[in-house]
Amino acid sequence: QAQLVESGGSLVQPGASLRVSCATYGQRFNGYGMAWFPQDPGKEGEFVAAGRYHNGMTYYGDSVNGRFTVSRDSARNAVHLQMNNLKAEDTALYYCAAGRPIASSVRSANSYTYWGKGTLVIVSS
Repeated sequence: QAQLVESGGSLVQPGASLRVSCATYGQRFNGYGMAWFPQDPGKEGEFVAAGRYHNGMTYYGDSVNGRFTVSRDSARNAVHLQMNNLKAEDTALYYCAAGRPIASSVRSANSYTYWGKGTLVIVSS
């Protein structure tokens, strides 16, 4: 059974960097798009980042563009989200998702079939 497991969430200070990861189990997600979505009552539905690895394209939400980087480790069946210059408003439970979105729908949560249970990132001084 396909499974996504996030890790790496932590409490950090504003301006710090953090890398969260998503390990995949049960099937290979080669050719899938992998994305990150935050879950916060004030940010429901907001998109963070995604990669469509069959063509090497990556996508970012406006609030994180230039600060966050999504990458894939095919050898370890994992994807990572490098988060730099973190801000208090980045605080959220970050979910990893896998699916086959077309380019125009890569930012929509409805485009993804598989979801992890999230890893909590808290940015606070």
